[in-house]
Amino acid sequence: MGIRLKRWANPLWIILICGFALLHALHLAADFPNNTPWIFDFAKYTDEGWWGNAAMRAHLFGNWYLAGDFNPAAAAPVWPFLEWVVFFFTGVTIQAARGLAVTFFFANLGLSYLFLRARGPRWTALLGVTLLVTSPFLYCFSRLAILEPMLTALTLAALNLAVRLPRFRRPVLISIGIGVLFTMMLLTKTTAIFLLPAIGWAMVAPLWSERRLAVRFALGAIGTAAATFGVWMALIVHFGLMRDYQYLFFVNKYEKPTEFYWPLLSLSWSFRGGLWADRILIPLAGLLVAVAAVAWRREWSRRLRCDPVFCSSILAVAGYILFMTYQNHPQPRYYTVVAFFSFFVLATGIEALLSIAPSAPGDELNHGQNAGQNAAQSAEQGAGLAPRPAWNRIGAGLGYSFLAAALIAVCVNGEWTVNFAVHPEYTFVPAVQKLTRYIDQHPNGKRLLLSTSSDQITMVSQLPTICDDFGTQDLVSKLKVYQPGWFATWNVVDPGTLEDLHNHYSLEQVAMFHAYDSPDRNVLVLFKLHPLPDGQVREPAGPNLQVALPGEKIDIPIE
Repeated sequence: MGIRLKRWANPLWIILICGFALLHALHLAADFPNNTPWIFDFAKYTDEGWWGNAAMRAHLFGNWYLAGDFNPAAAAPVWPFLEWVVFFFTGVTIQAARGLAVTFFFANLGLSYLFLRARGPRWTALLGVTLLVTSPFLYCFSRLAILEPMLTALTLAALNLAVRLPRFRRPVLISIGIGVLFTMMLLTKTTAIFLLPAIGWAMVAPLWSERRLAVRFALGAIGTAAATFGVWMALIVHFGLMRDYQYLFFVNKYEKPTEFYWPLLSLSWSFRGGLWADRILIPLAGLLVAVAAVAWRREWSRRLRCDPVFCSSILAVAGYILFMTYQNHPQPRYYTVVAFFSFFVLATGIEALLSIAPSAPGDELNHGQNAGQNAAQSAEQGAGLAPRPAWNRIGAGLGYSFLAAALIAVCVNGEWTVNFAVHPEYTFVPAVQKLTRYIDQHPNGKRLLLSTSSDQITMVSQLPTICDDFGTQDLVSKLKVYQPGWFATWNVVDPGTLEDLHNHYSLEQVAMFHAYDSPDRNVLVLFKLHPLPDGQVREPAGPNLQVALPGEKIDIPIE
């Protein structure tokens, strides 16, 4: 009976994982789940369109570049290039863009399994994948067409090669491939630079006893990355896109607190942000690392320190926490990378603790490791040292405690994820479709919309748009060049934006469309833009342009 149970356990486990994975591919036009702890993350309003605007423009309007507007493809071209390819087969739709992100999530599950299997038994890898696939946090953000799913996939691909580097017949070529992958990471999301230590450690750790060889491989990877990234930067300079490249860093620069100890405040905020990803598993991973540090001399702790999977996962988490600390601007979506590697830390730590138990899960897979531990204990006895069965029992007890807590979290998270999947809500896509129909049925100058959610709206309804918030050209000049006929905002009108609009236009509020859940952004408000007579331009020294002017219809707050 026990043998039959073991025979069926893994297939049933894999079927369960596949079932949860498929939930991510359902209802791709649905809202980012409403009323979650991540209610205020702006990705659901803007980022899907921003990162893919080059692909959309190339298909819809014949050119990927819109002068003066936000053109992030200059710094992050890999994702829009792939979207551009996909849109040849699907047309420009938000479902296609999100489907690409979900495809990368599926790839991440497979790459995660391979990464955890590099040094651990099968059940550890399946546990790690289970933590990922049942996470409601990852369910929400892996279904958005944002950069994190692809960045995670490229990082895991590089790490899988790095931890297996000594096993390859031509490791120098593999190190060159790792360098190319790192360039692709940088050209997917510039925060990839904070993941470089994790990849470097994964390359060097397996070759610690052959340091000269390790340095050779590391230099090969770094040299390849520098050369390939240099080629891209040369192209940016050649085509005159350096201003667009630099602008991405300009808009992501946030003010720091005035206190001299602001890095500590920011670090505290960044650490607490991990609770966005999971209120059980993330603290468990942190606690496990703390226990391993306290039990520095125990065999299981030494095993973890020598495990490139465990250590590179910690470095990946630390790197991203450092990035958010430096930015002083943690956002929930950033923690998708943190969640992946924190779950790896937890799974490998549990396996290390249970490996000292006499009957650990997957004991048949750990037999060689347990034999090594027994040999170490025999050596201790031969050296006149008493074995430490009490410590073994304590460690095993901790392992089972961590495992039980993780399984409880899986059940809670799984129920939450299933609830999201079977109760989709549709508000944003219908709101954008209604807004576009209104514009088509009530012509007003150019069929061009100005909005913070501009590219997101284009991805849903193919309506031509420009951004009122980001761009290398100031808004007053942009309005003069592009002359939009419409303006859409969420809930309120920003007084600075209103002042810029008043240089060329009078506003008339004409429609409101309810969408999403945030009390600050749950109503998309549409305005007609009426050009001033005879092309007039209001002088800045004239009336206060940050308030509604006579004859205008603005019913929402200006704040």
